Amino acid sequence: MKPTGAGLAGILSAANVHPRTALPTVGTIVTAVVALYFGREVFLPIAIALLLTFALAPLVSTLRRVGIPRIIAVIGSVFGAFAALGLFSFIVATQVSVLAQNIPGYQTNILTKIHSLKKTGGEGGIVARLSRVIERVGQEIDQQEPPAPAADKPQREPVPVEVVARERPLEVLQSLVGTLISPLASAGLIIIVVIFMLLEREELRDRFIRLVGYGDLHRTTQALQDAGKRVGQYLLMQLVVNTVYAIPIAIGLWILGIPNALLWGMLALALRFVPYIGPVIGALLPLFLALAVAPGWSLVLWTAGLFVVMELVTGNVVEPWLYGSRTGLSPLAIIVAAIFWTWLWGPLGLVLSTPLTVCLVVLGRHVPQFEFLDVLFGNEPVLEPHARLYQRLLAGDPDEATDHAEEMLEEKYLVEFYDKVAIPALLLGEQDRVRGVMDDQQRRQVAASALTLVANLDDSAQNEADEDDDPADGAKADVAKEAAEESEDDTELPDGTGMSVLCAGGRGELDDAAAAMLAQVLEVQGATAAKASFTDMELASIRGLELGAVDTVVVGFLNRDSVNHARFLVRRLKRARPALRVGIVFWSETGNDDKEAAAKLAGNLNADFVANGMADAALGALSNDPPVVLKLATKRRLRRRPSDRQKILIAIPS
Repeated sequence: MKPTGAGLAGILSAANVHPRTALPTVGTIVTAVVALYFGREVFLPIAIALLLTFALAPLVSTLRRVGIPRIIAVIGSVFGAFAALGLFSFIVATQVSVLAQNIPGYQTNILTKIHSLKKTGGEGGIVARLSRVIERVGQEIDQQEPPAPAADKPQREPVPVEVVARERPLEVLQSLVGTLISPLASAGLIIIVVIFMLLEREELRDRFIRLVGYGDLHRTTQALQDAGKRVGQYLLMQLVVNTVYAIPIAIGLWILGIPNALLWGMLALALRFVPYIGPVIGALLPLFLALAVAPGWSLVLWTAGLFVVMELVTGNVVEPWLYGSRTGLSPLAIIVAAIFWTWLWGPLGLVLSTPLTVCLVVLGRHVPQFEFLDVLFGNEPVLEPHARLYQRLLAGDPDEATDHAEEMLEEKYLVEFYDKVAIPALLLGEQDRVRGVMDDQQRRQVAASALTLVANLDDSAQNEADEDDDPADGAKADVAKEAAEESEDDTELPDGTGMSVLCAGGRGELDDAAAAMLAQVLEVQGATAAKASFTDMELASIRGLELGAVDTVVVGFLNRDSVNHARFLVRRLKRARPALRVGIVFWSETGNDDKEAAAKLAGNLNADFVANGMADAALGALSNDPPVVLKLATKRRLRRRPSDRQKILIAIPS
């Protein structure tokens, strides 16, 4: 089924004009970073408490719906979560203690592998060279320069002095308590803050709305809901994904015979919260242990294969199924955020980097003052498709423009792409030309890139023409069918078989590119479409055009202030061949939004039709209506001014 004219009108919309994003000043950024760095003792517990509040809020809401009172639901959820974290930490600490006791027993295997590497590399191998360099450096460090001997005093060997401090048991206890009191105090503070945040959640929400968004309750409420939903889903789904990843790792390591397999599975679960580098760190430690416990290399290879397989399965199957792209962050943003928060708050900042950045992106998505955060770190396209295409054409890169076009053509028809993306991109170029910011060379480059794009899409156009013969074979036919069903007018683009159309540019190279796009659309519909340059539309060239076999000439203008020039071309073309149908296209981003005005303008121009979009231009070009007869201009007779003698004769009475 072919795309419909009015159906496309419902699909095609005007390009959104976004205001320029206001960037914060350097002083504002520096002040915020300095405050976060030096105030990390205050901000870090609050950030952890905020994220835990987002994570536990759904659980508290579920318990309250069951009928459990608020205070019991909050305290039970918080202490249950921290009890699980405490149990996790205890098991890890126990496993690490056992591992530390067994490490000296693995020294022999490690030395054996090092010796085998030395033998494999030979005397001139890399391992031998590195060993000699390390030994030489160590000798240089250990070697001390002898002091200059005194002339009259014999040298004396220095007497080593060792200071032994006797610590009392009470002092040892104080130092131990002093070491533990800081993390315990931070944990207790976080627990209290989380409890009060969950208890006062509605009150805090109302205060936040009153503080920053009282004038726009809808936007502020949406921002809060979006932040809570994104962060909560991220933490929950990431926990599920990491658990699904860690359980097979622990079981596989236990089957392979790696000691403390439970420890490595739990570390794999925890470290996978750290983006990108966490799984690598979680795999290196078991690999090192596999290197130590077995004399051969097979255990190392099996361990590496286990981690590679689980990472591939988790990243390509489990995550898209359970997790997807719920964070709304670009991959580069995740890496940059990890570096920034690690520098700011250390290892805890690395773990918290992704959820904290998600909160900032949500804030930028709904609060105009922070829109730059969404632009920098979000995964949504920041440029409209037509602006992105124009940037590629302006840069002289039609190949990348073709890649984006082919991605869109997987779901859209060619006429939709040209009408919604390509023509608006050329209109941006015409606007730059009118404003004087585009020189002649740039204009020609944009036009040449656009023509290259059209040529690159010849295969897609041919495939679409073949698909139209059997619309059940393509998904785009279903899209067109749905558009036609939702449209008030389900008129299809007509079959152009046996018709000949000449598409020409009106006043410049960019008009020629738009005419080439229209010609390709007409060829998809089965018509014979030829292209003419704007230079062929000059007075001397029009007479040389071969119009004998042409049914319709369509002339397009990107500049809508070309009405007089369009009237001149219509008159010249119809004088060259009276039986010719001539249509004018004033390209617009919105298409034919006012058909009555277009019909009236066509009458004023003496044209057969006037269109503003690709679909209506194709409808007019492939119409079987008879040509409009050229109206002859009525000339007024000039009255002669009487001469002086005539004036005298008129004045004399008869």
